[in-house]
Amino acid sequence: MILQHVLALLAAAAPLALAEPQTAAIYIQPISSSTIPPAPLAEITYDPAEASDPTGQVTSFEPPELPESTSLVRIGVFDAAADEWLSSTSVASVDNFSKGYSPHFVLTLGPGAGGEGPVAVIGAAVKGVKVDAGATRDFGPQAVLVSGERAPQPALNRPVVLNKDGAGRAGEVEEKTFLQKALSAS
Repeated sequence: MILQHVLALLAAAAPLALAEPQTAAIYIQPISSSTIPPAPLAEITYDPAEASDPTGQVTSFEPPELPESTSLVRIGVFDAAADEWLSSTSVASVDNFSKGYSPHFVLTLGPGAGGEGPVAVIGAAVKGVKVDAGATRDFGPQAVLVSGERAPQPALNRPVVLNKDGAGRAGEVEEKTFLQKALSAS
């Protein structure tokens, strides 16, 4: 019995142990004009097997060249060959890329296509963090990984069990007030 549980755990962990670092290509597109195609912004390498280290390495970053009239941009994982977004996208202000700010990318990881397969980026976002030269020496872009695990679901449509009087739930004890507790103790 215990051997079966151990084998099941090993089988579930095998894909993670064999997982190699993956690279996500993050693209940017001005929202004001959909005629401008998404352009590469950054490449982030991450290791899905490293659950203890939720950071990725920004292996390349190109500051965006956007029209002056642009105030908002779309950020996400884009497939240029299929001309479609592969992840959910987020909207960010161009101020996140201004002088004095360092872009911090947040990648949400989840199961691959069809809910199975390798871990994939299911969402991407960016936030500009003000650079304080006195507090840090790391001015470059950074990446943080967030696990997109499914939250527990509530159990709905359970029957309500009533007590003998037909009121309240069976097995539940009504809590007494402080005064009731003091009177019953004496």
